[in-house]
Amino acid sequence: MNPVVHFELPAEDRHRIADFYSRAFGWKTQMLGEEMGNYVVANTGENDEHGRPIMPGTINGGFYQRKADSPEQYPSVVIAVEDIPQSMKLVTEAGGAILGEPMEIPGVGLYVSFCDTEGNRLSMLCPIMS
Repeated sequence: MNPVVHFELPAEDRHRIADFYSRAFGWKTQMLGEEMGNYVVANTGENDEHGRPIMPGTINGGFYQRKADSPEQYPSVVIAVEDIPQSMKLVTEAGGAILGEPMEIPGVGLYVSFCDTEGNRLSMLCPIMS
């Protein structure tokens, strides 16, 4: 099976959303730079030395900058897969639609978003195994 390993939320103001989740839920956030699209990493629990959650069932996530010209900017879950091209083929064959081309996230893995048959935006990630 391919587990849910991450979540993403769009944000108008990355500082405001980081402050909200830090204050409301105690999440730790890390602001990444322009080279990473000003993404904000959100840790929802304690992590091991590889940045993976220690407590079973816990997933971390992040916040991305909302853009007027990008499609399907909604809360999303990220599903870990072993092979992005094969998984893209399976999504398409099952009636979903791939959104754009896969992109390499440095130090993380290969990533692509898609819509399921109900119009929900999700993403797939083929993580770099360490």
